[in-house]
Amino acid sequence: MTTMAETDREDRAWSVPVAVHELPDMGRRYHIAADEHVRAAICRVAQLRDLPRLEASFEVVRRGRSAVHVAGRVSATVGQECVVTLEPILNEVEESIDVVYTSETAGQHQQTLDIDFSGEDPPEPLAAGTLDLGRIATEFLIMGIDPYPKKPGATFVPPQASDNEAHPFAALATLKNGKQSK
Repeated sequence: MTTMAETDREDRAWSVPVAVHELPDMGRRYHIAADEHVRAAICRVAQLRDLPRLEASFEVVRRGRSAVHVAGRVSATVGQECVVTLEPILNEVEESIDVVYTSETAGQHQQTLDIDFSGEDPPEPLAAGTLDLGRIATEFLIMGIDPYPKKPGATFVPPQASDNEAHPFAALATLKNGKQSK
């Protein structure tokens, strides 16, 4: 049985912290790749069969005093099981990342920056002036995984009942017919 502490450690299996105050004015590019131990921990969290490849690229740029724009891409090869045949399959995940983090509330932020927060996604909270690129990549990877992977060409054919008495409500139909005949 997995404890809460173990789950928390696995959740943070890929930690690549970036101190926002150390970012240059023009921003910085990052390319990160997960090692075997990190991929194994993420497999447990994401309930994957295996994870042979996981990498991410980021462009991290400060926006004013308290906001950071993170744009990039997470790319991975994930091992899953086909929901139809239960055979192992590999799928590619390519997920775009475009997030603004801030240490202020959106209302305060709109007054100090020329960024429109009225769109669908409000800014994410920035804790202690540090971004964790590994955690961001892991979150976007998990969002990009197909929850119902199918092997190419696999189709589900529901079983056909051999007679009318085999369906789940046959007994109820018999009771209903018995009462109506009286």
